[in-house]
Amino acid sequence: MAISIRLKDVLPLLLALVLVVLCFALPPIYADETEPVTAEAETTRVLIIDAGHGGEDGGAVSLSGVPESGINLSIALKLDQILGLYGVAPVLLRSEDVSLHDSSAQTLREKKVSDLHNRVAVIEAAENATLISIHQNTFQGARYHGAQVFYANPELSLPLAQLTQDLLRQTLDPGNARAPKPIPDTVYLMNHITCRAILVECGFLSNPEEDLLLQTAGYQTKLASTLAAAWLQFQELEPVPTTNEEA
Repeated sequence: MAISIRLKDVLPLLLALVLVVLCFALPPIYADETEPVTAEAETTRVLIIDAGHGGEDGGAVSLSGVPESGINLSIALKLDQILGLYGVAPVLLRSEDVSLHDSSAQTLREKKVSDLHNRVAVIEAAENATLISIHQNTFQGARYHGAQVFYANPELSLPLAQLTQDLLRQTLDPGNARAPKPIPDTVYLMNHITCRAILVECGFLSNPEEDLLLQTAGYQTKLASTLAAAWLQFQELEPVPTTNEEA
C-alpha cells in the first residue's frame, strides 16, 4: 500500500534537524576537549521539560490576548519531538493545557500552590535530573525583546545556562546581549529544587513584533531546535561519569 507524505507535514521536522546541525557547528563556549557522552552515560541523566503554567493559570497574556501557557506548551512539545529524533526521551511535566493540582484544590490560589508543589515533587523524585522550564516574558512598554535564560543552583546550572543563552543569541537574535541571570527568589519552582535547572523566557509578549512571532509554528520550532541543540551539546561537553570509567 502506497503511503502519501505531504511536504508540509515533514517540513517542520526537517527544519528542526537543520537548525540543530547548524547549532552543533557553532563553536562551543568551553575550551576543554571532553569526550562525547556515551550511550551508557546518557541513560543515567533525566531531562525534564516544564511548560510553564497551564489550565486556569494562563500566565502572562500577550498584546493580542493569547496566554503564554499555550505558547509554552507548543514549544515544549516541539522540543520533545526534536529530541526524540536523537534518541532522547524527556519527561514532560504536562503535555496538555492542564494544571497539575490535586483534586482537593478548589480556589485558583489553591490550584496554583498545589500545581507548583506537585511539579517540585516530580522533579525531586527524578535521579540525576535536569530541568528546562519554558516561559514567556512581559514588561511594561514594548521596547524589550529577546530571550533571557535564568538558572538555579549555579554550580550545576550555569554552564548549561550560558550555553543556552549563547545559542539563542547566535541562532535567533545576534543583537541580544543578555547574559544568563540567577533566578529571582520569587519563582517558587526554581527555588525549591536541588537539580540542575534553567528557566528560558523565550521572548517578550509585550513587544508587538515578538508577540506575533512567538505564536508562529516556525519560530517555535526554531526556539525548540535551539534548546535541543543546547542540551545535546551540553551532553557532549559534560558527560555523565560512568561506573566503568577508568580512574
